[in-house]
Amino acid sequence: MNIEIRQIHADEVAAFRQIRLEALKNEPSSYASSYEDWIILTTEDWQERLKEPVFVAFQAGEPVGIMGLLRQRASKMSHRATIVMVYVRENLRGNGIADKLLKAVVETSGERGIAQLELTVSAENMAAIEFYKRQGFTEVGRIPGGFLHQGREIDDLIMVYRLRKALLTEQIFD
Repeated sequence: MNIEIRQIHADEVAAFRQIRLEALKNEPSSYASSYEDWIILTTEDWQERLKEPVFVAFQAGEPVGIMGLLRQRASKMSHRATIVMVYVRENLRGNGIADKLLKAVVETSGERGIAQLELTVSAENMAAIEFYKRQGFTEVGRIPGGFLHQGREIDDLIMVYRLRKALLTEQIFD
């Protein structure tokens, strides 16, 4: 399977829009955002979201997966970032695409001095939870009723992956 993973930029809004809306439409219970929240965005809104790293998996030029990264802005928290918008087209799951997307996110995080990756995942999404555990993420908490979907509260699990524990020590003693 020939899959290309790359960080996309403002001139690739069409691919971003296509895969993000597909994810929200096909997996509505997996995201805090809704299709309706995003379908109304202007091109400028989409481009603004690409100021933070967004990686897309392409197969034959077609977007088939996505993963984004949001770095904490406060200086005392800038060693942390949150993984967002994780999605792989259903018929391609189990082929290592999520692994490749996560590898790109981890590499970019390391290059940017990020020491800790965080995410929330629906407590009902066992496949995603198991994927993150296999990748070295640790469950550190639960948010009861983290989001509402069709009038039902769904818990969020908080998971963390430490890239470099030494980074904090190095910063303190520099």
